[in-house]
Amino acid sequence: MRRLAIVALLLAALPLVARAHAVVYPRTSTPGAYERYVLRVPNERDAATTRIEIRFPGGARVLSFEDVPGWTLSIVRDSAQRIVGAVWTGILQPERFVELPFIAVNPREAGRLDWPVFQTYANGERVEWTGAEESERPASFTTIAATGASTGTASRLPLWLAIAALLVAILALVRPAARRA
Repeated sequence: MRRLAIVALLLAALPLVARAHAVVYPRTSTPGAYERYVLRVPNERDAATTRIEIRFPGGARVLSFEDVPGWTLSIVRDSAQRIVGAVWTGILQPERFVELPFIAVNPREAGRLDWPVFQTYANGERVEWTGAEESERPASFTTIAATGASTGTASRLPLWLAIAALLVAILALVRPAARRA
């Protein structure tokens, strides 16, 4: 029974580990909204992160950025002077994270905004958070849906499974202790 509890606990932690990547929040928003987005980037390596780059989806119109102490922002524009990306340089030590806020206007129609992110480390390694949702290095995305529509319910399934597994593990640990008493 104890082995089952340990396995359940490890399974509960898996979705949390798998989601510890470069993610743009919020995960859902409404069409046409002026939204405050935050790119959250953890350092999952032994070397410091020194550069973070994001490319903005064509459907979103980025308007402005919040200053982040210790980080320098370079805005990337296309030939029409539209903001198409951003590059932050600074030092993000291992086992730390940084949040990089910006304001964007969502597209007027429902859909999905994909946020490709590129993370560069002091040792020269570059990680591309551009893959499919199930991949090892997924790109973050935001679902754009009208109020009242189904927004992100399916993406919360791993969280609910993790909570259920954690409760099973706790019950498996508590039950033998209660019998002894």
